[in-house]
Amino acid sequence: MCDRAVLWLVEERVLLPGITTLARLVRQVQRDALEKVNVAVVTPTPVHTRRELIAALEVPGGKRVSTLEWMRTPVVKLTGTGQVEALDRASYVLGLGTGAVDLSAVAPVKLAELASYGLHAKAPKIKNLKGERRVATLVATVRHLERSSVDDALLLFDLLMSTKLLSGAARKSNVEKLKTFPRLKTAAAQMAAAWSVVLGELPGGQSTPVSVPEMMAAVERVVSRADLAAAVESVRELLPPPGEGDDGDSEWRAALVDRYATVKPFIELLASVVPWGCTEAGTPILAGLRGLPKLIAAKKPGVDHIRGLEGLVTGSWRRLVFANPKLAAPLIDRPAFVFAVLEQLHDALRRRDVYAVGADKWGDPRVQLIAPRVWVRERDTVLTALGLPADPREHLAELADILDGAYRQVGAGLATNEAAQIADGKLSLARLEAAPYPDGYQAVHDAVAAMLPRIDYPELLLEVNARAGFLDAMPHISGSEARRDDLDLSLAALLVARSCNIGLRPVAKAGTAALGENRLIGVEKGYFHGEGIAVAAAVLVGKQAEIPITADWGGGMVASTDGLRFVVPVRSLHARPSPLYFGIGKRPRGTTWLNTVSDKVMGLGGLVVPGTLRDSLYILDAIHRLDATEHPDVITTDQGSYSDIVYGMFAACGYQFAPRHADITDTQLWWIDTAMLDGEITRDHRASNGWGAFNTLALRRVSVPVIVAEWEDMMRVAGSLATSKVRAYDLIKVMTAGGRLTGLGNAFAHYGRIFKTLHLLQVIHVEAYRRMIGTQLNIGESRHDLARNVFFGNLGRLARGYERGMENQLGALGLGLNAITWWNSLYVDAAVNRLEAGGLSVGPQIRARLSPLLFAHINFHGSYPIQRPDLQGHLRDLHDANRDVPAPQEW
Repeated sequence: MCDRAVLWLVEERVLLPGITTLARLVRQVQRDALEKVNVAVVTPTPVHTRRELIAALEVPGGKRVSTLEWMRTPVVKLTGTGQVEALDRASYVLGLGTGAVDLSAVAPVKLAELASYGLHAKAPKIKNLKGERRVATLVATVRHLERSSVDDALLLFDLLMSTKLLSGAARKSNVEKLKTFPRLKTAAAQMAAAWSVVLGELPGGQSTPVSVPEMMAAVERVVSRADLAAAVESVRELLPPPGEGDDGDSEWRAALVDRYATVKPFIELLASVVPWGCTEAGTPILAGLRGLPKLIAAKKPGVDHIRGLEGLVTGSWRRLVFANPKLAAPLIDRPAFVFAVLEQLHDALRRRDVYAVGADKWGDPRVQLIAPRVWVRERDTVLTALGLPADPREHLAELADILDGAYRQVGAGLATNEAAQIADGKLSLARLEAAPYPDGYQAVHDAVAAMLPRIDYPELLLEVNARAGFLDAMPHISGSEARRDDLDLSLAALLVARSCNIGLRPVAKAGTAALGENRLIGVEKGYFHGEGIAVAAAVLVGKQAEIPITADWGGGMVASTDGLRFVVPVRSLHARPSPLYFGIGKRPRGTTWLNTVSDKVMGLGGLVVPGTLRDSLYILDAIHRLDATEHPDVITTDQGSYSDIVYGMFAACGYQFAPRHADITDTQLWWIDTAMLDGEITRDHRASNGWGAFNTLALRRVSVPVIVAEWEDMMRVAGSLATSKVRAYDLIKVMTAGGRLTGLGNAFAHYGRIFKTLHLLQVIHVEAYRRMIGTQLNIGESRHDLARNVFFGNLGRLARGYERGMENQLGALGLGLNAITWWNSLYVDAAVNRLEAGGLSVGPQIRARLSPLLFAHINFHGSYPIQRPDLQGHLRDLHDANRDVPAPQEW
């Protein structure tokens, strides 16, 4: 806006003031605008609410932290007591009533800025804010906490049910089954021996029927009558015959009932504190939850206490609830009914048939879509931005032509395609071998690696900042533009501490003002937040494109997304167990950093994913949270991280999704029958379509009518995703509720099958396309190797319990990796130029294979001197490539 204003002044020949005068004017306008926002927030806030919010900055008697800090800190105890504390926290936050304040006149982005400061700053800092800023910050912060506290409570409930109660009961049931295995094995062996006699040849070779006494006599020669009777009784005891409605879950559900004491304390809070909402399918479940407090209060609960809720008791729960041998009819088993309701509530929450009104992660994603009245107004603009038509018929006809042409081209080339073949109705694709290095590559690679200057990690960061200014671009969380002296030194020290996972002590220097521990803590609070790290990372991404050699690596239009897993040794709601990745032990839990890297080898952003949840559910969210201003067009990912719905959502949002399929033999291919647009079906399409051997495969039709019918909602979803109104993860969970696709989910799946087929045909036909995918994924793996080498402290474990802390530390790691990549790019380019000046030919193919992910020349250990390099704008001296210097190796 400032640039546009200056341009207007120039065009109108207005005499411009000096730059300092203009800067003061801009700052004054910004302050005035901020003050207007503060007033707009405070004015509609009731006086008693203001007083309560200000009082929250104080430390209550007998407490160690202020009320605000208590509200900002999620409960992480995965117990029934922890659930009570989480719901108490949500109840207190909701009780402050900031959600009822009418702030419709304030832009959401301004509220988010105020809340961001309130969530990070210490209570004394907020207390010292002047004018209306203090109350405005508190109002915005608590409004944010209203959503997040409910989300935290429901996340705790989800984890408590899934990892402690349900899985715990299943484990206990399995242990009991294993204890009975020896008895069952013995009894089964005895019964098998007896039946082998019965089913064998007749005694004595007789051809006439054998009487029962004779048969029993033959059996008793193998197994005594008493042992056989005991074996039958053991089998009947250990494997009772299935009753009516038995679903095979009775054992672990019976074990679950024994854990009633865990859930009893928080049932009433769960029913009353959370602002519940539901779909039609979730109505009876929500009614059952709200009826649980009355049931728990009853001395002898009977059928009358659950009148109208009997439908919630299904399968093996019916026997446990209504047929407890210790209770006479019409009494019911109270713990069994409570768990019958909680189990269904847990499933419904995950499907979002039951949700928390106004919550973020556990709210209704359908409500978070672009509002219908807004969609009507902005529809054409959004469709233009996405490059999609309002009428899907023409679009689908174009896609049909493209797909038909692809089948024809690939089918005609199968005869000469040595990698792909179709035989016996199966498509197979040979494994792609590694491409040989171009002639002369190894000599150039070794020379470049040997020429790179040796450097300490802190000095590297400060040199990159001197050249690119990425640390100087980090904004303060309050929006203040005032910068402390030697702030770059403080930020560099913090970046070393967090990216190397070593803490502040190794980088703090008592004799240096900028490196004092208290100074570092304050700077971290002010600058090391998600928004600030993203700004700095975006600066490096933009500046790296100016280095000439990066043009040989790619154009920035291709990126890969992959997960780097970390063990989390502390108690956390954002970590999940996985023996394969995180081992076994007292807390075998971890989290995944789903990060995106471009073909220029720069990180574009990341997302923290609890545990090892399926990456494909989060990939689109990671892409929409990129730090770079220019987004890639093609997104690659590793095998297993895809689904038809994901293909469709990527395509609708304007991206080409290009995952690496491990094996395409059993992958279904699809085609578009344009006759379906007119309500007809093409008969015998194989006769003249020119698809060659593809006609021997079981190709299936894309359901065009389904896409046409849901097109409007599909585009509304795409617009909501592109504008970050809703998360793709939540929508995918809703569209695949209960293992079955909804109508909208089915439409996205069929739309995605078009692009999946186009992608697979390109994989089959174009070797360079396959290599591009493999090369890009290898870049991500190499960057992860570098990350492991940098993040060496604390055994490479992520000792942050809260999501915000995890995101900030892993964001710092990503920023450090980008700084290393930028510095390496600069000096690799210089080394190549030196080699070419010396007469060595370095062609484009060799330049394209050089990597900026070398790190043996960088020292990540030691005493960490934080000093600005005195280079006076020049590059460091390169090592002599002709000297006998061991070349650093890539991981």
